[in-house]
Amino acid sequence: MKPITPAFPATRLRRLRRTEGLRAMVRENSLSPADFIWPVFVRDGEGVEEPIPSMPGVVRRSVDKVVQAAREAYALGIPAICLFPYTDPALKTKDCAEAWNPENLSNRATRAIKDAVPDLMVMTDVALDPYNITGHDGYMDETGYILNDETVEALVKQTLSQARAGSDIIGPSDMMDHRIGAMRDALEGEGFRNVAILSYAAKYASAFYGPFRDAVGASGAFKGDKKGYQMDPGNSDEAMRLIARDLSEGADMVMIKPGMPYLDICRRTKDMFGVPTFAYQVSGEYAMLAGAAERGWLDHDRVMLESLMAFKRAGCDGVLTYFAPAAARVLNG
Repeated sequence: MKPITPAFPATRLRRLRRTEGLRAMVRENSLSPADFIWPVFVRDGEGVEEPIPSMPGVVRRSVDKVVQAAREAYALGIPAICLFPYTDPALKTKDCAEAWNPENLSNRATRAIKDAVPDLMVMTDVALDPYNITGHDGYMDETGYILNDETVEALVKQTLSQARAGSDIIGPSDMMDHRIGAMRDALEGEGFRNVAILSYAAKYASAFYGPFRDAVGASGAFKGDKKGYQMDPGNSDEAMRLIARDLSEGADMVMIKPGMPYLDICRRTKDMFGVPTFAYQVSGEYAMLAGAAERGWLDHDRVMLESLMAFKRAGCDGVLTYFAPAAARVLNG
């Protein structure tokens, strides 16, 4: 039913915009720190906070500094942190075995966070690109094709390794077919019944990921593109099929990535499925806004909050964003 709006002057829509109190009373969407998952990059060393030039204000942290960041997140009311490792190139191999090493960076950081801040949720990334000499998310054959089923077997080993380390939320970002079902079966079989899966269900082959690949050290070895397994930016119906499949296989939550260029997919997802829906405000989105603000071209705090509000208005329950601590500080006043 279309809303009926009486004619002017019976209706003056500006009446409810007159004061901040009135605007707050009728505001349809709001932001809080509980809406955020903070992506954090972890590297070897101790006492290290290494700036990432392509992401102003973002750093790679050693495990001890990641724990410090986790304490900050919890104090700010951010419910979850998501770990992405910067792996020593010497540990990158064709079989990607470091991905399920119990002592890899991600697993060590997970255990350290859960020891220090047990009530903070830890989300971990499942994909082979940080450990792969090719920089791709899966195993590659001699023709350059990314092998699906063989990759899924490796991803299951990675998933179980992360669950054993204490991960609360598994985040499969690889885009292989049937990986959610295989992971869910493995988690159930090993007794990890309460480990959640936040599936990167609709992950597009996007040009907005460049700074992230710098951050995890995957850009140097990477050749070609990921169009053979990530989604075509021109497709929307396909995203709904992928989301339906992942939910049927055992995903608890779904994610759309990138975020701002795909708000239409967020809205369709929420309207069609009514499930917990997240978006990833990816590195390129962050870099555009943070870089422009750094140069004085945009008001940092205002564009930060406006961009995050767009996700809530599009139906998202939460956002993975590098702005998380800064936004939380502003929202907490």
